[in-house]
Amino acid sequence: MLKELSVLDFSKVFIIAELSANHNGSLETAKETIRAAKRAGADCIKLQTYTADTITINSNKDDFLIKGTIWDGQNLYNLYQQAYTPWEWHKELFDVAKQEGLVCFSSPFDKTAVDFLETLDAPAYKIASFEITDIPLIEYVASKGKPVIISTGIAELADIELAVDACKRMGNTKIALLKCTSSYPAPIEEANMSMIKDLANRFGVVAGLSDHTMGATVPIVATVLGAKIIEKHFILDRSVGGPDASFSMNEVEFSEMVKSIREAESAIGVVDYALTDKQLKGKEFSRSLYVVEDMKEGDIINEQNVKSIRPGYGLHPKFYSQVLGKQINADLEKGTRLSLDDIIL
Repeated sequence: MLKELSVLDFSKVFIIAELSANHNGSLETAKETIRAAKRAGADCIKLQTYTADTITINSNKDDFLIKGTIWDGQNLYNLYQQAYTPWEWHKELFDVAKQEGLVCFSSPFDKTAVDFLETLDAPAYKIASFEITDIPLIEYVASKGKPVIISTGIAELADIELAVDACKRMGNTKIALLKCTSSYPAPIEEANMSMIKDLANRFGVVAGLSDHTMGATVPIVATVLGAKIIEKHFILDRSVGGPDASFSMNEVEFSEMVKSIREAESAIGVVDYALTDKQLKGKEFSRSLYVVEDMKEGDIINEQNVKSIRPGYGLHPKFYSQVLGKQINADLEKGTRLSLDDIIL
């Protein structure tokens, strides 16, 4: 599966900086955010491609009023009108990302957004958490034959199965599933990182994390548990403002997260019982058998004249019970490494 997603580099954890609404209506801020993401160590910048009219309708009916979130009191239309990234910016943002050496793709929210992103040669597509139930959209995205990265924030098992089946039905097996908690910010105790391995094993896909918790703890845990993608909201500075500012990482925080993820990757290593040169050097400080009193030829080895001590140049301590009570065949000074050649067996 990693090979099938080779348009994205999974030789290490693929770290996505989510721009979202963190430009707060300024193209220059959006471009500088991309440059900052590169400085912070991101591999990718991700956009969102919608307008208020492609994602909802302008209605003040109770169904369309936001409740129980940081955006309480707004209706959906007004929130998305404030948060969207103008489509006329996209080409320039894709170009800036390319200049910076970053992968750039987007989350489309309807078919017109997919068609538009195809004109920009988007290398992959992200299905946002709340769109995982939009099977027609997922089918249309999958039909383009590019990697489909799906967040599972509001999904029950049946929802994930339907989404994965939709991709496969279109002949697309380039699928990644991201564990996500769709709260803003998300409580760390609801992160449930045990899902990372289960998503990978149950569905035979690349698994990762789309994270809305505060800080870097959850991304580090995800890395240790096998995540191949980490996505985190990124902002130049929270003072920029905007709908997502409060749960987004700034450049310093993102840089520290990337450093921690890379260190965690390095620490994971592989199953290998062979010792490194440094570990072999350290083995010199292990225990071994030494003569600890001057001894004459014919003396009997006992617990007073031979002991297991540091360093590790002498006979292995596993032989201790075998050599006790045996005679030595030469004079041995205190501090001599004991050897089987010194013993009459």
